[in-house]
Amino acid sequence: MTSPKSNLHERLRVLAQNLWWTWHTEVIRIFTDLDPHLWREVDHNPIGFLNRISPEEIEHRASELVLHSRINHAFRRLKEYLEKPRTWGTTHCGNICHRPVVYFSAEFGLHESLPIYSGGLGILAGDHLKSASDLGIPLIGIGLLYRQGYFSQKLSRDGWQEESYTELDIKQLPLEPVSTIQGNPLLVKIDTREGTLQASVWKVDVGRVRLLLLDSDVIGNTAEDRELTSRLYGGNDRTRIRQELLLGIGGARALQALNVFPGVMHLNEGHSAFAVFEEIRRCMKDDAIPFERARRRVSLYTVFTTHTPVTAGHDRFSPELVETHLGLVREKLGLSHEEFMAQGRVNPSDPSEPFCMTVLALKNSRQANGVSALHGDISRRMWRGLWPNRPEKEVPIGHITNGVHVLSWIAPQMHKLFESHLAYDWPTRMVHADLWSKISEIDDGELWEIHQILNTRLINFIRRRLSVRAERIGDRETIRRIDSILDPNVLTIGSARRLAAYKRGDLILSQPDRLIRLVSDPQRPIQIIFAGKAHPRDEEGKRILQRIERHAEKQELKGRIVFVEDYDYNVARHLVQGVDVWLNTPRRPLEACGTSGQKVVLNGGLNLSVLDGWWNEAYNGRNGFAIGYGGMHNDPQVQYQRDAESLYQVLEKEVIPLYYDRDASGIPLRWIQRVKESMQSLGWRFNADRMVRDYVMRFYLSAAGATSAETF
Repeated sequence: MTSPKSNLHERLRVLAQNLWWTWHTEVIRIFTDLDPHLWREVDHNPIGFLNRISPEEIEHRASELVLHSRINHAFRRLKEYLEKPRTWGTTHCGNICHRPVVYFSAEFGLHESLPIYSGGLGILAGDHLKSASDLGIPLIGIGLLYRQGYFSQKLSRDGWQEESYTELDIKQLPLEPVSTIQGNPLLVKIDTREGTLQASVWKVDVGRVRLLLLDSDVIGNTAEDRELTSRLYGGNDRTRIRQELLLGIGGARALQALNVFPGVMHLNEGHSAFAVFEEIRRCMKDDAIPFERARRRVSLYTVFTTHTPVTAGHDRFSPELVETHLGLVREKLGLSHEEFMAQGRVNPSDPSEPFCMTVLALKNSRQANGVSALHGDISRRMWRGLWPNRPEKEVPIGHITNGVHVLSWIAPQMHKLFESHLAYDWPTRMVHADLWSKISEIDDGELWEIHQILNTRLINFIRRRLSVRAERIGDRETIRRIDSILDPNVLTIGSARRLAAYKRGDLILSQPDRLIRLVSDPQRPIQIIFAGKAHPRDEEGKRILQRIERHAEKQELKGRIVFVEDYDYNVARHLVQGVDVWLNTPRRPLEACGTSGQKVVLNGGLNLSVLDGWWNEAYNGRNGFAIGYGGMHNDPQVQYQRDAESLYQVLEKEVIPLYYDRDASGIPLRWIQRVKESMQSLGWRFNADRMVRDYVMRFYLSAAGATSAETF
C-alpha cells in the first residue's frame, strides 16, 4: 500500500515531469513554499528540487504549511488539462487531429531550468509549443539536446565578457528516453561519406505537446560526433552542417520510427530544411514515385518561417561540404551533384554559389512567412531573385506577426488583477479585443500599486545578482552600497537583448553629457538596467557590452545604470514584469519582430522603440513611445545620429514629464492611461494564442488539405 508521504512525493514528481507547471503559478508557489531557499538554489528546477528533498521532509513541510489540498488540486488540474475532450484544436484542426503538425526548430526556450536556447528564436519556439498545447493543437516539436546549452556569461573586472560551459545533468531534467513502437531504445542513424552519425532521442512533455530532442552523445559515434550536440551555435561550418543534418534528416527519421506521418511540416528557420529531403526520400520509396513528383507532394504540406532580415544570417555551405555530408542522400534521391545543389541556390546555373538552407526551404514549401508585416516586406525584397518573373509584391512570402505566451511572462499579481476585472477565464479569451475594453474600469491606484510592487521586486532581484558578481571579483564598494543601487521611485528603463551591432544596445550612451543630466536630475531622474549576451565570436558585440559596463562604472552614473550578467529566461521574466519602460533601438529594418517588448505590455510597462518589427504595426500614438518616424537613411551613421537625437527628444519631452506628472496621491494618471491603452490595443493581438491560431487557419489547414474552400 502506498504511504501518504510517498503519494505526495509522486504527485509532485508527476507535476515536475510536465513543463505545464512553468506557466501555472499555483504549482510554482507550491515548490517555493516547500523550501524557498532550495527552490532558488536549484534554479527553479522541480526535478532537481525533488532529488534534494526526501518524501519525509515534503510530508513534514506540507503538514506544517497545509499544502496537501493545494498539491492534490494542482495534480487534478494537470490531469483534467491533459484529458480535456474538447479544445479549440479539436473543433478547428480537422484532419490534423490524426496527422499532427511537426514543428522543427534548432532551439526551444521553455524555462531557465532547461537551458537549450540562446535567445529570441528559441523563446518564440517555446511559446509556440505552449500555446499549441493550450489550444489543443496536435503538434510535435523536433529539436536537439544541447548538453552544454548556450554559454554562461561572466564579466571580468574591466567589463569584458567571459564564456563558460557546464554539462547538463540529465537526471535533473524532465527528459525521458524514447523507445520505438517495438519497445527498443530509439537510435537514429544517418550515413555520410565519412561514416554513420547516430543519435538517441529524448522526450519532453510540454502540456499536451511532445518535444523530441536528438542527442549525439551515444556509444558508436566518434569523439567528435559525440560532442556534436554539446553546444548551441558553436563550432564551424562543418559542425553546423552536421547539426542541421541531425536536426532535419535525423528528426524526420525519428518520426518515421515512431510511425508518425506529419500532416504539416513546419520549419522554424532554415536550420532544419534538410528534413524535406528525408520526406521526399520516404515518399519516393513508399510510393515508387520519381523525385520531382515526391518533391511537389512534400512541398504541399511544408510551411517555412524565416526570422532573419540580415543576409549574413542565413546558413550557407560549400559544395564540398554538402557532398561530403549529403552525397549519399543525393544518390538515393537520384540527383546529380548539380541538381542537388540547385535546390539550395538562387541561381542554379552558378557553380560558385554556395548551398543556402533558406533557399532550400523556400523552394520546397507551400507557404512561407516573415514574422512581422515589415519583415514580410524585407523578405520579399531579399528573396525576389527566386521568382525573377514576378513583381516584388507578388513574391510568395507573407507574414504572421509573432506573439508571446502570456501565462509564461505575466506576473502573478497582474494575472490575479485580470481575473478580478476581466474574467476568471480571461486566458482562454485573450484573443478577443472586446475582453480588453474592461481594462479601463480598473482603478488607476490599484494598477499603479501592483506595478510598483513588481518594480521593487525587480530591483531586489537585480541587487542580488549584482552582489554575486561583486563577491566574485572582490568589489567591496558595490557590496557596501548594494542597498542604494537603483531606486523604486525612479523611472526604470530596461534594455535587454542579444548584443549585436545592428541592435545598437548602446545607442542611449551616445550622448554621455545628456545622459548624465537625465540620470542625476534631482527632481525627475532615470535609471537603466541593461542585460544581454554577445555571441562568443562577435567581438563588436563584446565591445558594446564593455562600453555599457564602463558607463555603469562612471562615478556620475554609478548605481543608476547597471548591467546584469548572464541574461536568461529568469532575468528576462523579472525585467519585463518590473520595468516602467522597455527600450528597443535596432537599426530599422533589421529587427524581424522583437517580442521582448510584447511581454512588457500586460505587466504594466510601456514600450519606447524604433518603429521596427512588431512595434511598427503596433504603435498608435497613444500606447507607448516611438523613436523616429520610420525613416531609413542610406548612411547607417547618419541614421544612428538621427535615432539618438530622437531618443533623447522623446525621453526629455514625452516619457519623463509624463511619468513624473502626479496627482495629489502620487499617482501618474496620464501615464496610467497610456498603460491601459497599451493593454487594450495590444494585449489581444500580440500573444502566442493569436499567432498559433493564425498559423492553423492560414497555413496549417491548407497545408494538410483540411480546408473546405480555398482561393488563389
